[in-house]
Amino acid sequence: MNKQTVNDSLLAFLAEATTPFHAVGAMAQRLLAAGFTPWSDSSPDALTVGGKHFMVRNDSSLIAFTVGETFEDGLRLVGAHTDSPNLSVKPNPVVSRFGCHLVAVDVYGGALLNPWFDRDLSMAGKVSFETEDGHLVSRLIDFRRAIAIIPSLAIHLDREANKGRTVNPQTDMLPLVSLATGQPDFDLHALLADQVSLEYPDLKVSKILDWELSLYDTQAPGYVGLNNDFIASARLDNLLSCYAGLQALIDSAQRPEWNVFVANDHEEVGSASVVGAQGPMLNDVLHAIVSDAAEGRALRQRSWMLSVDNAHAVHPNYPTKHDEQHAPLLGSGPVIKINRNQRYATSGEGAARVRLMAERAGIDVQAFVVRADMGCGSTIGPITATLTGIPATDIGVPTLGMHSIRELASVEDPAKLVGLLTAFYNRVA
Repeated sequence: MNKQTVNDSLLAFLAEATTPFHAVGAMAQRLLAAGFTPWSDSSPDALTVGGKHFMVRNDSSLIAFTVGETFEDGLRLVGAHTDSPNLSVKPNPVVSRFGCHLVAVDVYGGALLNPWFDRDLSMAGKVSFETEDGHLVSRLIDFRRAIAIIPSLAIHLDREANKGRTVNPQTDMLPLVSLATGQPDFDLHALLADQVSLEYPDLKVSKILDWELSLYDTQAPGYVGLNNDFIASARLDNLLSCYAGLQALIDSAQRPEWNVFVANDHEEVGSASVVGAQGPMLNDVLHAIVSDAAEGRALRQRSWMLSVDNAHAVHPNYPTKHDEQHAPLLGSGPVIKINRNQRYATSGEGAARVRLMAERAGIDVQAFVVRADMGCGSTIGPITATLTGIPATDIGVPTLGMHSIRELASVEDPAKLVGLLTAFYNRVA
């Protein structure tokens, strides 16, 4: 696909993928449209050359793969994560005071909190409930309209705010959802039951039992800049990588190769879950593909994974936050992420392979190393490499505003990442 097609398709995906659950649902729809079939690692069907399959766990993590002719060249894996920092609704969230109904929230992941103020917020996620005929059912819901807002404290009441305001996530981040004066108590259970009935009219809700809900910015993903040079959206970290990995797998599926795309949940909170990178999901699939322990170990050692997660572009207003020799530019191509303390999984050989592959594919790449006097984030790369024995290399698209409610990327980079990952799957190097 050309640059414009990639970007338009990316924006459409971002608009659908308001939570990890909705992201996986959107990816599953695209896989089905591309001829991939649902598959189970617990009772795997016989895999035939040229087959295209995927599996979903917890509605928030996904693995898709294509079946090759031989294991001689190993597996090629692309890994990304479906979750993003957000505000998650607590189990007993309703707070009523001073004539307003509010909703109490937890902060999920390392969210940049100040940008959440004064935004039109909606709510989406997974709701579990009992039906009128006694069944326990879970369904995804998305209000798709502004139902909440977190107003800032006026400058008149905090004259020092522009010198840096500290945000208390317990007391400062409660969204307003309605007026309380002259209205009945706010009943979130009833609101959720009504939303389930609206989205699933054939289901009769008896009782809402629990939920995994989060708030999100209703402003749609879009182009920004005098020449539409930028993509601005929530959840670019890391749905941009999910989109690129998925599209590359679909684009390369015409060739009978063993290619795998892994999209894990819970990376932003450490990956320690059943469906996170520290969980068993990928190893379960690998074992289902090759059940013999010795053969499986040899296969993993011949394989290679690209862990794809956004990189920090140099910020024009804060250039000193980067090592000046390793400051990736927006629009200048995917970034090889390097940390010798193994916060990223990239080795010298892995970086060299990416550089050779990019050169053969006609795609420029950049390098990022965090300043020696600053801490470094991490990815699913080191975790997956540790648990599977598959060598991994960390790469990603340069972005600004990472972990904000609205992040920024260049329109030049998504298509380059799709091209690089497609070359990876096609064994260009």
